[in-house]
Amino acid sequence: MPTRVRIGTRASALALTQTGHVATALASAGTLDVEIVHVRTDGDRLTGPLSTLGGAGVFVTALRDALLAGEVDVAVHSLKDLPTAPMEGIALGAVPPREDPRDALCAREGWTIATLPAGARVGTGSPRRKAQLLAARSDLDVVDIRGNVDTRLGRVAPGDLDAVILARAGLARLGRLDAITEVIDPAVMTPAPGQGALGVEVRSPGTVESLGEDLAEALAGLDDPRTRLAVFAERTLLFHLEAGCAAPVGAHAWIDESAPDDPRLMLDAVVISLDGSTELRRSGSVRLHVPSMNPDHGLLPTVLSPVLYGTSPYDDLALALGHAVADDLLASGAAKIAQVGPAATPSASVAGDQR
Repeated sequence: MPTRVRIGTRASALALTQTGHVATALASAGTLDVEIVHVRTDGDRLTGPLSTLGGAGVFVTALRDALLAGEVDVAVHSLKDLPTAPMEGIALGAVPPREDPRDALCAREGWTIATLPAGARVGTGSPRRKAQLLAARSDLDVVDIRGNVDTRLGRVAPGDLDAVILARAGLARLGRLDAITEVIDPAVMTPAPGQGALGVEVRSPGTVESLGEDLAEALAGLDDPRTRLAVFAERTLLFHLEAGCAAPVGAHAWIDESAPDDPRLMLDAVVISLDGSTELRRSGSVRLHVPSMNPDHGLLPTVLSPVLYGTSPYDDLALALGHAVADDLLASGAAKIAQVGPAATPSASVAGDQR
């Protein structure tokens, strides 16, 4: 008889679509009876700018409460919404393959950032996006907005805005790539740490004994080692910067396998002032000194580990890279530019960037 698994999710169209992908993948193992449970979060109830509503936990806390209470067995999040500090009783059970993490402009008249007319009204709820947009085009009028993807797109045509900026990943998952007029180069707009990735949380320690063998094996099949390694570097950087929830911080990591015998984990990061007038960009890389990234060869840990991160040399390399680039930013004066460093609110990510 299949094992019953309850998957907790927000009820927005994007959250349900993302959770549907996870549910389908888990059910495909053939040993799980999957049920989706809707959980209402503070981010769904409250109004106002996301940066003032409680930071990274605004879309997460209610789902985690339901997980700890045993009301759901698995919780699916946009990974960039997860606080970077560990939470007692919760483990990250899987990180599925990542969508393209870049941001996208959706504008009238097919406009791009370069061709938007002076004074154009561009909507975003993200301080990170606003700051980088102003750095590229200080003559634009950036408007704070809330709402789901369709609501935001509806304000462009025939609405009151000339453009909005959204995550390409969300548009792809919703089948709305047709709305994009420009996919923005990360050198112009570096994504939020974890953007485009999903985080599948379970009750810790996340072992076969606590999850049940069927669910543990299904999660292991869902996990993507390359995505997990990249987002670990990004989130380590964010944690080490101690960035406040309103701090415009971007990070983009990927594995460069252009030289098959010398794969490298790359990390680009930016700290930028809210008005876009001052920015600090730093990069780093680390050699993944092994012949293959194939997890079937035992070169990367599986989700059956009690703690997902910090259990293999790969994770140690990603952690070291994130720390090194964060240290470089802080040593170069990042705390003078934005709300980062020891005086900032620790362990927060920029809520709302995924939308």
